[in-house]
Amino acid sequence: MTNQDTNMDSLEDATPKGPVLVCGGAGYIGSHTVELLERRGVGVVVLDNLKAGHKEAVQAPLEVCDLGDAPGLDRVFAKHKPSAVIHFAALCYVGESVTDPAKYYKENVTNTWELLQAMRRAECRDIVFSSTCATYGEPTEMPIPDGHSQRPINPYGNTKLHMEHMMGDFSRAYGMRFAALRYFNAAGASTQRDIGEDHNPETHLIPLVLQVALGKRDEILMFGDDYDTPDGTCVRDYIHVEDLGDAHLRALVKLQTGTQRLACNLGTGTGFSVREVIEVARKVTGHEIPARVVGRREGDPAMLVSGGTEAKRLLGWEANRGDLESIVSDAWRFLKAHPNGYGK
Repeated sequence: MTNQDTNMDSLEDATPKGPVLVCGGAGYIGSHTVELLERRGVGVVVLDNLKAGHKEAVQAPLEVCDLGDAPGLDRVFAKHKPSAVIHFAALCYVGESVTDPAKYYKENVTNTWELLQAMRRAECRDIVFSSTCATYGEPTEMPIPDGHSQRPINPYGNTKLHMEHMMGDFSRAYGMRFAALRYFNAAGASTQRDIGEDHNPETHLIPLVLQVALGKRDEILMFGDDYDTPDGTCVRDYIHVEDLGDAHLRALVKLQTGTQRLACNLGTGTGFSVREVIEVARKVTGHEIPARVVGRREGDPAMLVSGGTEAKRLLGWEANRGDLESIVSDAWRFLKAHPNGYGK
């Protein structure tokens, strides 16, 4: 999907040209990417409506604005004149997307259209987009290659795929340059600052398991132990949030050096089962962490593991902190310091 190759050595310590506008930069992955941009000396501005993000996670200049506010977006672009955008601002709960798809199409698709239109008006052409492996739906190949067919099975995945298609159309028609990065399971916390994962509600396995160790929950539920996996529980590919941030910087450099569009998976290529995550959490925390098997959840694939190679080929990127114990240890450090979340 690219029209130019960039020397991989130039991406090793990728430093984009700023300023960079990070939409959703007060959220989990966004705040870690902002921290990395600041550490590289790149000018950065955060745009966030703070409905799910946390101002306590942001040290950069913060513009509180909704992506659906076209005049507000125009003011932000005129004030800060960003050279590029990294776009994290979207809703991400699969179950909620099924019960309220209208909300997801408005917040994810319509608001992204507003952002792209604001970029056009400001003549800002480069955007790195937070996509998801949920665009693949029920995988027919495992591990999942970058070129796997995209057939989402829920409105959340549908909206992310619509966003990818919209950026592709804008790229072809208006010369915008975009990167779609399809994440697997983001996890962990910053090794540089006191920032980490704080969702409400929390749905991710690692923080849920650690909440049991903290005494915030009585037990962790395992949804099914009869899958076709080594121990019967679901297997997922966990990627450290700092590795995700690094991939975004590399993708932005790639666009700024001439690549028109690219898409790739971001994962480690290694999967861990629910039981394995719980065992590692017991080791890291020293707590028993009671666990109980209940029925399967509808729509949970047995295994989701990245088999993509495009991130390595295009960006010179691979996960540096892929071992599960490091990921859980970083998450545990943050949650112990913030057992009730930011500012609570």
